[in-house]
Amino acid sequence: MAETSTDISADISAELADELWRTAAELAEAARAAILPHFRADGLGAENKLSEGFDPVTVADRAAEQAMREVLAARRPMDAILGEEYGRAAGESGLTWVLDPIDGTRGFLSGTPTWGVLIALSDASGPVLGVIDQPYTAERFEGGLGRATWSGPLGTRPLRARAARPLAEAILFTTFPEVGTEAEAEAFRRVAAQARLIRYGMDCYAYALLAAGQIDLVIEAGLQPYDIQAPIAVIEAAGGLVTDWQGGKVHEGGQVLAAANAEIHAEAMALLNG
Repeated sequence: MAETSTDISADISAELADELWRTAAELAEAARAAILPHFRADGLGAENKLSEGFDPVTVADRAAEQAMREVLAARRPMDAILGEEYGRAAGESGLTWVLDPIDGTRGFLSGTPTWGVLIALSDASGPVLGVIDQPYTAERFEGGLGRATWSGPLGTRPLRARAARPLAEAILFTTFPEVGTEAEAEAFRRVAAQARLIRYGMDCYAYALLAAGQIDLVIEAGLQPYDIQAPIAVIEAAGGLVTDWQGGKVHEGGQVLAAANAEIHAEAMALLNG
């Protein structure tokens, strides 16, 4: 976590919560405005952040994070920031905005609407609120501080994760078929072999679908704090849970097991640990 030292979420008043949600909405709107002109645009290219492999970043990633940082400079200059593209900025409030301007840049480059803007607000204990925003489909998934809502073309509705069902009836998502290391991939395959349906390549949209009650599990590895903190807040507000593969806290990233309910979480975790 960046620049946080105390758990202050219990002390957040209704007035402050309202201000924080207004700030989160302005962040999402600023990111939308910066990103959408580039989506499916002719000639959009990407730089590779890796010397081996492919981890792309585009002008849209950087423009969106810069736009969000400008919002925070105006509205919440006392808060810290941790962003994927521009790193850490110190704060003094005990709160940190954790930003991933485009989670799923590979999907963005491919023209699929499975990427999203991730915005979390965290204290020392982890995420306090989270937003998963999909600008192209105009969907926004919000969770934390008493809110669990999904808004989009069909209006606004509550977020509610799926009720318990056996793994044999479950839908499981992950982003990359290889998942992580070979050992991690083998652990994932133990779960996948028992599931009804497996889908790949959805990036943060998979977590949004879990919170919306469409799927049961998301299993990934090698995540960063900015990849997972917003999904944690959204899914927990919807009644699901997100841990590492051993059931511990995962707001710092790493191996992630997101589940619609405790029952299917336990069934998947047992298989992951073989």
